[in-house]
Amino acid sequence: MKHTRQATAPRLAPYAFVAPAVALFVLVLLIPIGYTLYLSFEKTQVSGLGLGAGARRQVFAGLSNYASGLGDPAFLASLLRVLVYSMILVPVMLGLALLFALLLDARRVKFQRFSRLSIFLPYAVPTVIASLLWGFLYLPTVSPFPAILHQAGLSMPNLFTTHTALFSVANIGIWGGTGFNMIVLYTALRAVPVELYEAAWIDGASQVQIALRIKIPMIGPALVLTGVFSIIATLQVFNEPQTPAHEHDLPRLDAADEGLRPGVQRQQHLRRRRAVHGDRRRHVHTFVRPAPVQQQARLPGPVTASWH
Repeated sequence: MKHTRQATAPRLAPYAFVAPAVALFVLVLLIPIGYTLYLSFEKTQVSGLGLGAGARRQVFAGLSNYASGLGDPAFLASLLRVLVYSMILVPVMLGLALLFALLLDARRVKFQRFSRLSIFLPYAVPTVIASLLWGFLYLPTVSPFPAILHQAGLSMPNLFTTHTALFSVANIGIWGGTGFNMIVLYTALRAVPVELYEAAWIDGASQVQIALRIKIPMIGPALVLTGVFSIIATLQVFNEPQTPAHEHDLPRLDAADEGLRPGVQRQQHLRRRRAVHGDRRRHVHTFVRPAPVQQQARLPGPVTASWH
């Protein structure tokens, strides 16, 4: 009996160590995904004005949500934009990461620690902060780039237009993600046996030949890993395009508007800006209360929403 317990304990030990990770995986990932799939086959049915208990209830929708989503032209256009964004971001980011990793792994390179930290540091910046930073750098009124380009006889293009917006957003992703991929590739390069490099040096191979024929083939799995992670990141991108868009939509005073500082003129200027661009504040829903019975000439109308 004692021998049976001793033989069973080693078999159960691996499962005991894995059980917490499996429980977290199920609770944090599998259950939310399953609940999301369940909600995708449901829709909210509103009765009357949608007020009161029982006015809103969940009913089975079948595949109607998927049909309406896949048939929406806006959804198909968004897929095309994500594809173009991925084609810009992934090759450039991985190419820069590989170049930096190869340079840092080369012989006789000075300031390796400082260079690694400098390249990796943008990855430590939250995406919202990075988007705000680059959003202000894209604005001609506050960015130092227009003055620098003006000294060179050039002008800064509008980076918020339809043709340049994807490149502006991709630049934020490249700036923030190159450092992480560089560290992964550099770690893989450090794991390559030094004997291979020494044999290549004895045979008279140059640094470029060693990089192309030994280093890059040896870190192929790491390149595939970083490529998969980068593609997943492009599908989950949200902060990079959202934050600069809000900055661009806010009413702003240009440098030529400095003469509108007096109170009345400034208010008139802002009202003209809002008339052209629209009021960009959050939508606040307010409900119209029905008038008292003795003052009503007719039944109260449906609930309306006013946009501020």
